[in-house]
Amino acid sequence: MTQRQDEGAADHAAVALVHRAESALMQGRIERRDFMRAAMAAGVSVAVASSMAGFAEKAHANQLQLGTNLQKSYDFIVCGSGSSGSVVARRLAENPNVKVLLIEAGGSDEVPSVISPSQWFTNLGTERDWGFSAEPNPHINDRRMPLSMGKVLGGGSSINVMIWSRGHKNDWDYFASEAGDDRWNYDNVLKIYRRIEDWQGASDPLRRGKGGMVHVQTPDNPIAIAPAMLEACRGVGIPTFDDQNGVMMEGDGGAAIPNVRIKDGQRMSVFRTYVRPILDRPNITVLPHANIQRLVMKGSRVTGVEMLLGGKPLTISARKEVVLSTGAINTPKILMQSGIGDAAQLKQHGIKVAHHLPGVGKNYQDHIMVAGCVWEYAEPIAFRNNAAEATFFWKSDAKLDTPDLQPFQIEVPYTSTETGKQYAPPPACWSLSPAIVRPESRGEVLITGADPSTPVKIFGNALAEERDRTALLRCIELCREIGNSGPLARFNKREVMPGPKKGRDMENFMRDAAVTYWHQSCTAKMGHDNMSVVDGQLRVHGIEGLRIADASIMPRVTTGNTMAGCVIIGEQAGALLTA
Repeated sequence: MTQRQDEGAADHAAVALVHRAESALMQGRIERRDFMRAAMAAGVSVAVASSMAGFAEKAHANQLQLGTNLQKSYDFIVCGSGSSGSVVARRLAENPNVKVLLIEAGGSDEVPSVISPSQWFTNLGTERDWGFSAEPNPHINDRRMPLSMGKVLGGGSSINVMIWSRGHKNDWDYFASEAGDDRWNYDNVLKIYRRIEDWQGASDPLRRGKGGMVHVQTPDNPIAIAPAMLEACRGVGIPTFDDQNGVMMEGDGGAAIPNVRIKDGQRMSVFRTYVRPILDRPNITVLPHANIQRLVMKGSRVTGVEMLLGGKPLTISARKEVVLSTGAINTPKILMQSGIGDAAQLKQHGIKVAHHLPGVGKNYQDHIMVAGCVWEYAEPIAFRNNAAEATFFWKSDAKLDTPDLQPFQIEVPYTSTETGKQYAPPPACWSLSPAIVRPESRGEVLITGADPSTPVKIFGNALAEERDRTALLRCIELCREIGNSGPLARFNKREVMPGPKKGRDMENFMRDAAVTYWHQSCTAKMGHDNMSVVDGQLRVHGIEGLRIADASIMPRVTTGNTMAGCVIIGEQAGALLTA
């Protein structure tokens, strides 16, 4: 590294040390004097350190008191602290006269593997992951696709790859059309993005915001293969842009260094941005390790929730509304086990039908990625930041109105279990992972019993539609062309996988290598047809006192990583509930 990069790394290390000490103080694991000592050693002024310590101590004491003395009822209960739920809880709690309970099944996000961007993948398969798997799928050689989802404060935003991808203009205009509500169109959503963002990149007053609470930047000092990928994209006719989320996502696509939710070398989850700064307030209670069992119903109205807290059942009432923000797998599960879903299926499990909504659990969508096209480095290069510092959006067919492909360059070898065994890439490799982000394939989520402890069955149905397979095969060839071209070829010792396969061999590779982008969505879609679950105001059809705010309400999955879109859903829900 250069001297400047060395200094930057040292600054990030100092910031990380202070954040770890502040987290420990907030959890009551260290005393104030220990924090002050760590902060001073990192160069933090006495005044700033004292302010940080004061907040951490107050927040810890406040949440301990509120959690120990739970009320029988709150104005609003928000179920799930992920990329939508945290936003809803914050917007509700901004009114000091409103009491908010934010429930999370997982535990603390104050752990190094969450806070450090370079450790995101170490959370997969741990207690911070729900650990779902889809049913065996004949379209991917009968494999069960692992479907990680965040089970921790911050939800998916605490274990994801931190990419801030707003979605394409056409996505939001489609949402508005399906909802019959212009508040979801691109122009209105763009106003929300401009209001909430604190964009650190190239100035674009028409599309980007400054001074908002959501810090967004490009990765610090990307490694050399990231700009080389942009150069290689230009060589095959894909234009490059300074900003992934500017004009590029209003047209035919392009390549860019991505936007990320990283600041001073630390992950900025949605929970840490929206809720953590108000943990000292008396009107918001954050309740971790609480598993929602079902909704409490009185006729067609939701009046509260049943949960397990410390293994013991507990029922808490909502004086105004309950908001489900538990994700595209748990949200339909909770609805169905509460009697909201397809009546015939509910009756099969002996569940009393509260309201017949056949769309609950249907329309399941996900972005599918190939893991991956892999090259061995000519000379090993250590990855930086989140190890994913370049991407492009492009069309598999020029006639499409929106880009349907989004590969990511990944600075380590990225394989599925099957291709990892078959090709055994050495550690010193990089990947370019083909992906489709406008899938036609649809799946569904089904419950297997009335008891909340019974598992769901997830029929992901990835690559069921021929158009998806055709698009993904084209993307593999495009990625191989880019990865083997001059700007990137100079980094390569050899192509490890898949190589120049043809026909059925390449298709079989694709099926073995297919993995999720972890963008599960659309299982409680917004709209007005007979398969819709919520309306444009996120109210569940036929039910009072209940709204849904998470990726499950998307009529179709947004083009690109879904975190930013989920924040918009949370902001929309917050505005509707506080109007």
